[in-house]
Amino acid sequence: MTTRIGQVVILLHGGDREEARNRFAALWEELGEDGSALHRCTLAHYMADSQDDPEDELAWDLAALKAADSVARGRAPATRWRETPQPFRGFYPSLHLNLAADYHRLGEHQLARGHLGRAREAAGALADDDYGDGVRAAIARMGQRLPSDPGADQSA
Repeated sequence: MTTRIGQVVILLHGGDREEARNRFAALWEELGEDGSALHRCTLAHYMADSQDDPEDELAWDLAALKAADSVARGRAPATRWRETPQPFRGFYPSLHLNLAADYHRLGEHQLARGHLGRAREAAGALADDDYGDGVRAAIARMGQRLPSDPGADQSA
């Protein structure tokens, strides 16, 4: 399944979003709800990237997070990313960053800030490599793009 997902990702990155969406949808149906959490998380993450509608992108990013959460304590959702087995911890900064971006595009800045905070908290799981550096830089850029919290004390 990983190879097949990768092949569709290449198609997506090549610019054929519609065909990628169609192939991702077929893989999603084949995988089903009981399929590997790793495959469901990866597939939903890339399916989100193939969406044209921000609401659809949000729905797929939420599905990716749900799949990652399903590995903690068996299939029960994790309440904190630290409860998730080590291989999945590295996903959380990117998953929450994507959700922050989705909510920002939809004008839901409070939700965006919440997910950005979770991305920052989870960033400690990232390796000191190009991927980790890229995600940390994207988290910092998102922090600059989000409007400040109107409920924060501005008198200080």
